[in-house]
Amino acid sequence: MNRVVHPIEEESYRRMRARLDTSHLPPLTRAVVERVVHSAADLGYAGDLVLDERTLERGHAALHAGAPVVVDVEMVAAGITRRETVCRIRDARSWPGLTRSAHAVRLAYEQVGPGALWVIGNAPTALEELLTLDARPALVIGLPVGFVGAVESKAALRASGLPAVSNVSEKGGSAVASAALNALLYHPVPPSPSSEETS
Repeated sequence: MNRVVHPIEEESYRRMRARLDTSHLPPLTRAVVERVVHSAADLGYAGDLVLDERTLERGHAALHAGAPVVVDVEMVAAGITRRETVCRIRDARSWPGLTRSAHAVRLAYEQVGPGALWVIGNAPTALEELLTLDARPALVIGLPVGFVGAVESKAALRASGLPAVSNVSEKGGSAVASAALNALLYHPVPPSPSSEETS
């Protein structure tokens, strides 16, 4: 993806790297850590995020192959400016035993089916609902925020065995969830072996 980096962002990254050494991290892990830390100006995310490079590689490949991106709320969608997203929160309803965010996840799954990337940055109940579906996601970025259910839903995501990006603490939110997706979106796609042979 061709992207012009603003000088303010360059300087922000320079200052962040002066305070946080990420040079030892593998490429996609480093990209996600740095963009999340940058989005929140919170160095604590470096020790709070739970990431696996192979999982990120598969999610990165699926994203750049055109897999759908589903978000739980429009605030997350607003942070992902270079990719169309699916957000069904406006169509969703709540009723006893099901929150509006959880219903939006059901509607989105009916629309996109298996193989999507899911980016959840707001409601723990959206993440909980996703875990009940046979979504077979390419990746779940599960970074909901809050003092009720956020820690538990992210722990359940990790325990599920689904390919995931998560964090351990209560913090999270739309900005950091979209930042994690953007890190994968902005990271270059490695050349295929066939293109290397012909170049």
